[in-house]
Amino acid sequence: MTSTHDILVSGPFARTMLTNFFFFGSLNGFVLLPLYVHQLGGSEAAIGLVQGTYSAAGILCQPLVGAWIDRVGRHFFMVLGATVLTISCAAFVATGSIPLIGMLRALQGAGFSAFFVANYIHVVDLVPHERRGWALGIYGLSGLLSTSLAPLAGEFLVRRFGFPWLFLWATLLAGASLLLVFRMHDVQPPSMTGGPGLAAVRQGIRELLHLHMGLMSFFGLGTGTIFTFLPTFAERLGVTGLGLFYTAYAGAAMLVRVAGGGLIDTRGRRAVIIPSMLVQALATSILAAVAILVRPGSAVPVLPFLFAAGFMAGGAHGFLYPALSALLMDVTPERRRGSAVGTFSSVFLVGNALGSIAFGYVAHGFGYRVMWSALTVLLVTGFLASLRLRVGYAPRRLEAAPC
Repeated sequence: MTSTHDILVSGPFARTMLTNFFFFGSLNGFVLLPLYVHQLGGSEAAIGLVQGTYSAAGILCQPLVGAWIDRVGRHFFMVLGATVLTISCAAFVATGSIPLIGMLRALQGAGFSAFFVANYIHVVDLVPHERRGWALGIYGLSGLLSTSLAPLAGEFLVRRFGFPWLFLWATLLAGASLLLVFRMHDVQPPSMTGGPGLAAVRQGIRELLHLHMGLMSFFGLGTGTIFTFLPTFAERLGVTGLGLFYTAYAGAAMLVRVAGGGLIDTRGRRAVIIPSMLVQALATSILAAVAILVRPGSAVPVLPFLFAAGFMAGGAHGFLYPALSALLMDVTPERRRGSAVGTFSSVFLVGNALGSIAFGYVAHGFGYRVMWSALTVLLVTGFLASLRLRVGYAPRRLEAAPC
Protein backbone atom coordinates (compact mmCIF):
# COMPACT_ATOMS: atom_id res chain seq x y z
CA MET A 1 0.00 0.00 0.00
CA THR A 2 1.52 3.31 -1.06
CA SER A 3 -1.30 5.75 -1.81
CA THR A 4 -3.40 7.54 0.78
CA HIS A 5 -6.56 5.84 -0.52
CA ASP A 6 -5.01 2.35 -0.40
CA ILE A 7 -3.89 2.80 3.20
CA LEU A 8 -7.16 4.25 4.49
CA VAL A 9 -9.57 1.80 2.89
CA SER A 10 -7.52 -1.34 3.42
CA GLY A 11 -9.24 -3.76 5.76
CA PRO A 12 -6.30 -4.32 8.14
CA PHE A 13 -5.56 -0.60 8.64
CA ALA A 14 -9.20 0.39 9.13
CA ARG A 15 -9.76 -2.54 11.52
CA THR A 16 -6.69 -1.54 13.51
CA MET A 17 -7.98 2.01 13.87
CA LEU A 18 -11.43 0.84 14.97
CA THR A 19 -9.91 -1.52 17.54
CA ASN A 20 -7.73 1.30 18.83
CA PHE A 21 -10.79 3.58 19.09
CA PHE A 22 -12.70 1.16 21.32
CA PHE A 23 -9.65 0.32 23.42
CA PHE A 24 -8.78 3.94 24.14
CA GLY A 25 -12.44 4.88 24.42
CA SER A 26 -12.48 2.58 27.43
CA LEU A 27 -9.23 3.91 28.89
CA ASN A 28 -10.03 7.57 28.30
CA GLY A 29 -13.15 7.36 30.39
CA PHE A 30 -10.79 7.10 33.36
CA VAL A 31 -9.59 10.70 32.95
CA LEU A 32 -12.49 11.37 35.35
CA LEU A 33 -11.12 8.90 37.91
CA PRO A 34 -9.44 11.71 39.96
CA LEU A 35 -12.95 13.01 40.72
CA TYR A 36 -13.93 9.56 41.98
CA VAL A 37 -10.85 9.35 44.21
CA HIS A 38 -11.61 12.86 45.48
CA GLN A 39 -15.21 11.80 46.15
CA LEU A 40 -13.89 8.88 48.22
CA GLY A 41 -11.89 11.33 50.36
CA GLY A 42 -8.53 11.17 48.61
CA SER A 43 -6.22 14.21 48.46
CA GLU A 44 -4.23 15.43 45.43
CA ALA A 45 -1.32 13.32 46.67
CA ALA A 46 -3.54 10.21 46.72
CA ILE A 47 -4.84 11.05 43.25
CA GLY A 48 -1.28 11.35 41.98
CA LEU A 49 -0.29 8.01 43.48
CA VAL A 50 -3.35 6.24 42.03
CA GLN A 51 -2.74 7.62 38.58
CA GLY A 52 0.99 7.07 38.92
CA THR A 53 0.52 3.32 39.41
CA TYR A 54 -0.86 3.15 35.88
CA SER A 55 2.27 4.72 34.45
CA ALA A 56 4.57 2.75 36.75
CA ALA A 57 3.12 -0.53 35.51
CA GLY A 58 3.62 0.62 31.93
CA ILE A 59 7.23 1.58 32.65
CA LEU A 60 7.94 -1.95 33.84
CA CYS A 61 5.90 -3.83 31.24
CA GLN A 62 6.47 -2.00 27.96
CA PRO A 63 10.20 -2.74 27.58
CA LEU A 64 9.42 -6.42 28.28
CA VAL A 65 6.65 -6.46 25.69
CA GLY A 66 8.91 -4.72 23.19
CA ALA A 67 11.71 -7.19 23.79
CA TRP A 68 9.50 -10.27 23.25
CA ILE A 69 7.07 -9.02 20.64
CA ASP A 70 8.98 -10.34 17.62
CA ARG A 71 9.29 -13.79 19.17
CA VAL A 72 5.73 -14.18 20.47
CA GLY A 73 3.91 -12.09 17.84
CA ARG A 74 1.83 -8.90 17.80
CA HIS A 75 -1.53 -10.68 17.96
CA PHE A 76 -0.78 -12.44 21.24
CA PHE A 77 0.00 -9.20 23.05
CA MET A 78 -2.99 -7.39 21.54
CA VAL A 79 -5.31 -10.13 22.81
CA LEU A 80 -3.60 -10.09 26.21
CA GLY A 81 -3.89 -6.32 26.55
CA ALA A 82 -7.55 -6.13 25.56
CA THR A 83 -8.41 -9.01 27.89
CA VAL A 84 -6.66 -7.44 30.87
CA LEU A 85 -8.35 -4.09 30.22
CA THR A 86 -11.81 -5.69 30.04
CA ILE A 87 -11.33 -7.55 33.32
CA SER A 88 -9.90 -4.54 35.17
CA CYS A 89 -12.69 -2.21 34.00
CA ALA A 90 -15.31 -4.69 35.22
CA ALA A 91 -13.59 -4.89 38.61
CA PHE A 92 -13.93 -1.12 39.08
CA VAL A 93 -17.71 -1.56 39.31
CA ALA A 94 -17.35 -3.54 42.52
CA THR A 95 -14.72 -1.54 44.43
CA GLY A 96 -14.73 1.70 46.42
CA SER A 97 -11.33 1.37 48.10
CA ILE A 98 -8.56 3.77 47.06
CA PRO A 99 -5.76 1.16 47.48
CA LEU A 100 -7.71 -1.32 45.34
CA ILE A 101 -8.32 1.40 42.75
CA GLY A 102 -4.56 1.92 42.61
CA MET A 103 -4.03 -1.79 42.04
CA LEU A 104 -6.61 -1.84 39.25
CA ARG A 105 -4.97 1.15 37.60
CA ALA A 106 -1.68 -0.76 37.68
CA LEU A 107 -3.44 -3.68 36.00
CA GLN A 108 -4.79 -1.30 33.35
CA GLY A 109 -1.26 -0.01 32.81
CA ALA A 110 -0.08 -3.54 32.14
CA GLY A 111 -2.94 -4.16 29.71
CA PHE A 112 -2.29 -0.87 27.93
CA SER A 113 1.39 -1.76 27.59
CA ALA A 114 0.73 -5.12 25.96
CA PHE A 115 -1.88 -3.75 23.55
CA PHE A 116 -0.26 -0.44 22.63
CA VAL A 117 3.23 -1.67 21.75
CA ALA A 118 1.84 -4.59 19.71
CA ASN A 119 -0.76 -2.50 17.90
CA TYR A 120 1.73 0.27 17.11
CA ILE A 121 4.27 -2.11 15.62
CA HIS A 122 1.40 -3.74 13.70
CA VAL A 123 0.65 -0.37 12.07
CA VAL A 124 4.34 0.17 11.24
CA ASP A 125 4.30 -3.22 9.51
CA LEU A 126 1.26 -2.20 7.44
CA VAL A 127 2.57 1.04 5.86
CA PRO A 128 5.58 1.97 3.69
CA HIS A 129 8.47 4.04 5.03
CA GLU A 130 7.74 7.08 2.88
CA ARG A 131 4.22 7.37 4.35
CA ARG A 132 5.13 6.41 7.92
CA GLY A 133 4.87 9.80 9.64
CA TRP A 134 1.52 10.56 8.04
CA ALA A 135 0.14 7.04 8.61
CA LEU A 136 1.12 7.00 12.29
CA GLY A 137 -0.61 10.34 12.71
CA ILE A 138 -3.79 9.13 11.00
CA TYR A 139 -3.76 5.94 13.04
CA GLY A 140 -3.53 8.09 16.17
CA LEU A 141 -6.74 9.90 15.18
CA SER A 142 -8.70 6.90 16.44
CA GLY A 143 -7.28 7.33 19.92
CA LEU A 144 -7.71 11.09 19.82
CA LEU A 145 -11.33 10.76 18.76
CA SER A 146 -11.93 8.62 21.80
CA THR A 147 -10.13 11.27 23.89
CA SER A 148 -12.64 13.79 22.57
CA LEU A 149 -15.78 11.71 23.08
CA ALA A 150 -15.08 9.49 26.10
CA PRO A 151 -14.84 12.30 28.70
CA LEU A 152 -18.06 13.88 27.42
CA ALA A 153 -19.89 10.56 27.58
CA GLY A 154 -18.29 9.78 30.92
CA GLU A 155 -19.24 13.14 32.42
CA PHE A 156 -22.84 12.59 31.32
CA LEU A 157 -22.95 9.11 32.87
CA VAL A 158 -21.36 10.24 36.14
CA ARG A 159 -23.65 13.24 36.61
CA ARG A 160 -26.82 11.33 35.68
CA PHE A 161 -26.21 7.84 37.06
CA GLY A 162 -22.93 7.76 39.01
CA PHE A 163 -19.46 6.30 38.57
CA PRO A 164 -20.49 2.60 38.44
CA TRP A 165 -22.21 3.28 35.11
CA LEU A 166 -19.03 4.90 33.79
CA PHE A 167 -17.07 1.78 34.70
CA LEU A 168 -19.70 -0.46 33.10
CA TRP A 169 -19.56 1.60 29.89
CA ALA A 170 -15.76 1.31 29.87
CA THR A 171 -16.08 -2.46 30.26
CA LEU A 172 -18.35 -2.69 27.21
CA LEU A 173 -15.94 -0.65 25.08
CA ALA A 174 -12.98 -2.78 26.18
CA GLY A 175 -14.97 -5.91 25.33
CA ALA A 176 -15.68 -4.53 21.84
CA SER A 177 -11.95 -4.00 21.28
CA LEU A 178 -11.28 -7.58 22.39
CA LEU A 179 -13.78 -8.97 19.89
CA LEU A 180 -12.14 -7.00 17.07
CA VAL A 181 -8.65 -8.10 18.07
CA PHE A 182 -9.61 -11.73 17.50
CA ARG A 183 -10.19 -10.87 13.80
CA MET A 184 -6.70 -9.38 13.36
CA HIS A 185 -3.65 -11.26 12.12
CA ASP A 186 0.09 -10.64 12.28
CA VAL A 187 1.62 -9.05 9.17
CA GLN A 188 4.90 -10.78 10.00
CA PRO A 189 4.96 -14.23 11.65
CA PRO A 190 6.69 -14.62 15.04
CA SER A 191 10.41 -15.25 14.65
CA MET A 192 10.49 -18.15 17.17
CA THR A 193 14.15 -17.35 17.85
CA GLY A 194 15.71 -16.99 21.28
CA GLY A 195 14.60 -14.26 23.65
CA PRO A 196 16.54 -11.05 24.25
CA GLY A 197 19.97 -11.38 25.84
CA LEU A 198 22.27 -9.05 27.75
CA ALA A 199 23.41 -7.39 24.53
CA ALA A 200 19.84 -6.32 23.79
CA VAL A 201 19.47 -4.96 27.31
CA ARG A 202 22.69 -2.93 26.97
CA GLN A 203 21.52 -1.61 23.60
CA GLY A 204 18.23 -0.55 25.15
CA ILE A 205 20.05 1.36 27.89
CA ARG A 206 22.19 3.13 25.29
CA GLU A 207 19.04 4.15 23.41
CA LEU A 208 17.84 5.99 26.51
CA LEU A 209 20.71 8.45 26.09
CA HIS A 210 19.38 9.78 22.77
CA LEU A 211 17.84 13.25 22.77
CA HIS A 212 14.54 12.12 21.27
CA MET A 213 14.06 9.88 24.34
CA GLY A 214 14.52 12.90 26.61
CA LEU A 215 12.06 14.95 24.57
CA MET A 216 9.50 12.14 24.88
CA SER A 217 9.87 12.24 28.66
CA PHE A 218 9.19 16.01 28.71
CA PHE A 219 6.15 15.46 26.51
CA GLY A 220 4.92 12.73 28.85
CA LEU A 221 5.51 14.95 31.87
CA GLY A 222 3.24 17.63 30.43
CA THR A 223 0.43 15.34 29.32
CA GLY A 224 0.49 13.25 32.49
CA THR A 225 0.24 16.28 34.76
CA ILE A 226 -2.47 17.97 32.71
CA PHE A 227 -4.70 14.91 32.47
CA THR A 228 -4.25 13.98 36.13
CA PHE A 229 -4.89 17.32 37.82
CA LEU A 230 -7.02 19.35 35.45
CA PRO A 231 -10.30 17.74 36.68
CA THR A 232 -9.70 18.65 40.34
CA PHE A 233 -8.21 22.05 39.41
CA ALA A 234 -11.31 22.91 37.39
CA GLU A 235 -13.61 21.55 40.10
CA ARG A 236 -11.92 23.81 42.67
CA LEU A 237 -12.60 26.82 40.43
CA GLY A 238 -16.25 25.80 40.05
CA VAL A 239 -15.99 24.88 36.37
CA THR A 240 -18.63 22.59 34.87
CA GLY A 241 -18.54 21.03 31.43
CA LEU A 242 -14.87 20.07 31.70
CA GLY A 243 -15.41 17.64 28.83
CA LEU A 244 -15.01 20.64 26.53
CA PHE A 245 -11.31 20.79 27.49
CA TYR A 246 -10.78 17.26 26.23
CA THR A 247 -12.85 18.01 23.14
CA ALA A 248 -10.62 21.01 22.40
CA TYR A 249 -7.51 18.91 23.08
CA ALA A 250 -8.49 16.03 20.84
CA GLY A 251 -10.05 18.28 18.22
CA ALA A 252 -6.86 20.29 17.82
CA ALA A 253 -4.74 17.14 17.66
CA MET A 254 -6.98 15.67 14.97
CA LEU A 255 -7.04 18.95 13.04
CA VAL A 256 -3.25 19.25 12.81
CA ARG A 257 -2.91 15.61 11.79
CA VAL A 258 -5.50 15.85 9.03
CA ALA A 259 -4.49 19.28 7.76
CA GLY A 260 -0.74 19.18 8.45
CA GLY A 261 0.21 15.59 9.16
CA GLY A 262 2.09 15.39 5.88
CA LEU A 263 4.52 18.03 7.16
CA ILE A 264 6.15 15.37 9.34
CA ASP A 265 7.33 13.64 6.16
CA THR A 266 7.81 16.61 3.80
CA ARG A 267 9.32 19.18 6.19
CA GLY A 268 10.98 16.66 8.43
CA ARG A 269 10.51 15.47 12.01
CA ARG A 270 12.67 18.21 13.54
CA ALA A 271 10.72 21.03 11.87
CA VAL A 272 7.51 20.09 13.69
CA ILE A 273 8.98 18.79 16.98
CA ILE A 274 10.65 22.05 18.04
CA PRO A 275 7.65 24.43 17.69
CA SER A 276 5.33 21.80 19.18
CA MET A 277 7.47 21.60 22.32
CA LEU A 278 7.10 25.38 22.68
CA VAL A 279 3.34 25.31 22.16
CA GLN A 280 2.92 22.69 24.89
CA ALA A 281 4.82 24.94 27.32
CA LEU A 282 2.63 27.90 26.34
CA ALA A 283 -0.48 25.83 27.04
CA THR A 284 0.57 25.09 30.61
CA SER A 285 1.53 28.74 31.07
CA ILE A 286 -2.16 29.59 30.51
CA LEU A 287 -3.09 27.18 33.31
CA ALA A 288 -0.44 28.76 35.54
CA ALA A 289 -1.82 32.24 34.81
CA VAL A 290 -5.36 31.09 35.64
CA ALA A 291 -4.16 29.54 38.92
CA ILE A 292 -2.31 32.74 39.88
CA LEU A 293 -4.93 35.29 38.87
CA VAL A 294 -8.29 33.57 39.45
CA ARG A 295 -9.65 32.62 42.85
CA PRO A 296 -12.40 30.06 43.58
CA GLY A 297 -15.81 31.70 43.31
CA SER A 298 -14.50 34.50 41.10
CA ALA A 299 -16.77 35.93 38.42
CA VAL A 300 -14.00 35.56 35.81
CA PRO A 301 -15.06 33.03 33.12
CA VAL A 302 -12.45 30.31 33.39
CA LEU A 303 -13.71 27.78 30.82
CA PRO A 304 -12.54 29.80 27.75
CA PHE A 305 -8.98 29.81 29.11
CA LEU A 306 -9.12 26.08 29.81
CA PHE A 307 -10.47 25.55 26.29
CA ALA A 308 -7.57 27.58 24.84
CA ALA A 309 -5.03 25.64 26.89
CA GLY A 310 -6.59 22.37 25.75
CA PHE A 311 -6.55 23.45 22.11
CA MET A 312 -2.86 24.41 22.26
CA ALA A 313 -1.78 21.32 24.20
CA GLY A 314 -3.76 19.10 21.83
CA GLY A 315 -2.24 20.72 18.77
CA ALA A 316 1.23 20.09 20.19
CA HIS A 317 0.28 16.48 20.94
CA GLY A 318 -1.04 16.05 17.40
CA PHE A 319 2.41 16.69 15.97
CA LEU A 320 4.72 15.48 18.75
CA TYR A 321 3.68 11.86 19.12
CA PRO A 322 3.78 10.83 15.45
CA ALA A 323 6.85 12.98 14.72
CA LEU A 324 8.87 11.57 17.62
CA SER A 325 7.64 8.04 16.82
CA ALA A 326 8.55 8.36 13.15
CA LEU A 327 11.96 9.72 14.14
CA LEU A 328 12.45 6.69 16.37
CA MET A 329 11.63 4.33 13.49
CA ASP A 330 14.02 6.26 11.22
CA VAL A 331 17.02 5.71 13.49
CA THR A 332 16.19 2.17 14.70
CA PRO A 333 17.12 -1.02 12.79
CA GLU A 334 14.09 -3.14 11.89
CA ARG A 335 15.22 -6.01 14.10
CA ARG A 336 15.04 -3.73 17.17
CA ARG A 337 11.79 -1.88 16.48
CA GLY A 338 9.69 -3.79 18.97
CA SER A 339 12.17 -3.23 21.77
CA ALA A 340 12.68 0.41 20.79
CA VAL A 341 8.93 1.16 20.80
CA GLY A 342 8.61 -0.49 24.20
CA THR A 343 11.46 1.59 25.62
CA PHE A 344 10.23 4.75 23.91
CA SER A 345 6.70 4.39 25.21
CA SER A 346 7.94 3.57 28.71
CA VAL A 347 9.94 6.81 28.67
CA PHE A 348 6.70 8.65 27.91
CA LEU A 349 5.12 6.90 30.87
CA VAL A 350 8.06 7.83 33.09
CA GLY A 351 7.14 11.42 32.37
CA ASN A 352 3.49 10.62 33.09
CA ALA A 353 4.36 8.98 36.40
CA LEU A 354 6.66 11.77 37.52
CA GLY A 355 4.02 14.33 36.64
CA SER A 356 1.27 12.46 38.47
CA ILE A 357 3.19 11.55 41.62
CA ALA A 358 5.60 14.46 42.12
CA PHE A 359 3.18 17.22 41.18
CA GLY A 360 0.51 15.59 43.31
CA TYR A 361 2.62 16.36 46.36
CA VAL A 362 3.45 19.83 45.01
CA ALA A 363 -0.24 20.65 44.51
CA HIS A 364 -1.11 19.25 47.93
CA GLY A 365 1.66 21.15 49.73
CA PHE A 366 1.97 24.40 47.77
CA GLY A 367 -1.16 24.70 45.65
CA TYR A 368 -1.91 24.76 41.94
CA ARG A 369 -0.17 28.09 41.35
CA VAL A 370 3.21 26.61 42.19
CA MET A 371 2.41 23.32 40.45
CA TRP A 372 1.42 24.74 37.05
CA SER A 373 4.24 27.30 37.16
CA ALA A 374 6.86 24.64 37.91
CA LEU A 375 5.51 22.45 35.12
CA THR A 376 5.76 25.34 32.66
CA VAL A 377 9.40 25.95 33.60
CA LEU A 378 10.22 22.29 33.00
CA LEU A 379 8.46 22.25 29.63
CA VAL A 380 10.36 25.37 28.56
CA THR A 381 13.52 23.45 29.45
CA GLY A 382 12.33 20.65 27.17
CA PHE A 383 11.79 23.13 24.35
CA LEU A 384 15.31 24.52 24.76
CA ALA A 385 16.67 20.95 24.68
CA SER A 386 14.79 20.28 21.42
CA LEU A 387 16.81 23.02 19.71
CA ARG A 388 19.81 20.67 19.93
CA LEU A 389 18.09 17.99 17.84
CA ARG A 390 20.39 17.01 14.97
CA VAL A 391 18.31 14.30 13.29
CA GLY A 392 14.87 14.30 11.70
CA TYR A 393 15.43 16.62 8.74
CA ALA A 394 13.29 16.38 5.61
CA PRO A 395 14.30 13.61 3.16
CA ARG A 396 15.27 16.07 0.44
CA ARG A 397 17.76 17.74 2.77
CA LEU A 398 19.30 14.41 3.61
CA GLU A 399 19.65 13.58 -0.08
CA ALA A 400 21.34 16.92 -0.81
CA ALA A 401 23.80 16.62 2.06
CA PRO A 402 27.42 15.73 1.12
CA CYS A 403 28.56 12.23 2.02
